[in-house]
Amino acid sequence: MKALILVGGFGTRLRPLTLSVPKPLVDFANKPMILHQIEALKEVGVTEVVLAINYQPEVMLNFLKEFEAKLGIKITCSQETEPLGTAGPLALARDKLLDGSGEPFFVLNSDVISEYPFAELVNFHKSHGGEATIMVTKVDEPSKYGVVVMEEETGRVERFVEKPKIFVGNKINAGIYLLNPSVLDGIKLRPTSIEKEVFPKIASDQKLYAMVLPGFWMDIGQPKDYVTGLRLYLNSLRKKSPSKLAFGLHVIGNVLVHETASIGEGCLIGPDVAIGPGCVVESGVRLSRCTVMRGARIKNHSCISGSIIGWHSTVGQWARIENMTILGEDVHVGDEVYSNGGVVLPHKEIKSNILKPEIVM
Repeated sequence: MKALILVGGFGTRLRPLTLSVPKPLVDFANKPMILHQIEALKEVGVTEVVLAINYQPEVMLNFLKEFEAKLGIKITCSQETEPLGTAGPLALARDKLLDGSGEPFFVLNSDVISEYPFAELVNFHKSHGGEATIMVTKVDEPSKYGVVVMEEETGRVERFVEKPKIFVGNKINAGIYLLNPSVLDGIKLRPTSIEKEVFPKIASDQKLYAMVLPGFWMDIGQPKDYVTGLRLYLNSLRKKSPSKLAFGLHVIGNVLVHETASIGEGCLIGPDVAIGPGCVVESGVRLSRCTVMRGARIKNHSCISGSIIGWHSTVGQWARIENMTILGEDVHVGDEVYSNGGVVLPHKEIKSNILKPEIVM
């Protein structure tokens, strides 16, 4: 089986992290976002992953070369010269996706994290005999999204309602699809939307089915959702493989600590924290609801909550970092500095307080 991952463009919503690497390579729970997806695809028997991309393919491919060997899966790029929306890339990658086997292929949005129940998706797809299956997830506020209206018993999709004013249902497109090769016949090589053009047509032919995604779901393409996504992911890890989480007197709730990171005396860490490879957390530090990426150093008695600390950054002693502060790569925050929602571009030194959310160039 094959899979296409829609990587797309510049990842502007996750700047300043995406100023250093393409968005799918930004670490999430101590490994690049896209690797969570590729590993799950490999597990269900996918042998080739195609990345639909219009930005920095060399960086992506060089990085993923080592995982190709490690996972034993072929990874190639299909590069757009102009943005093609969410369906155009399927037409562009047509020759890579069609191998004459007639097997369905996966299409994933690269920002989505979940438990990726791909085996169940394959079984469901084969059982209903339709042309395409989309995964849907239940949300509390459906009016912010496009809602999928479906038959509860069979899962057949009746129609889509964009940002409904009155309640029509609470299931939205989760950005995970399994499509028969015949779907490609209906997609032209031009900028086009899979959600607004391709799927409604298949639904009108009564050949589109939806499966409700079990477990959690999050689109982690922007910082506050990234932090929420980490909480949901660690919560799921607690149920599925609790041995991967840290434990001890200094840990509260779900915490993921890379084996090469070091943590000093008298720290209090958690809930919902990920500490990456080679990080140094000195003594008396308080961390909650945050990600500390590879090679960062958090000095004595500093306090970080609801924030993202980029690669190789330093937080000075007695500093306080909170309210969705995001430090890009190699940012150095001085001792006793306070940041309230500062978004700091890479390679900066911060010597004075950031009192309200702002971008620091």
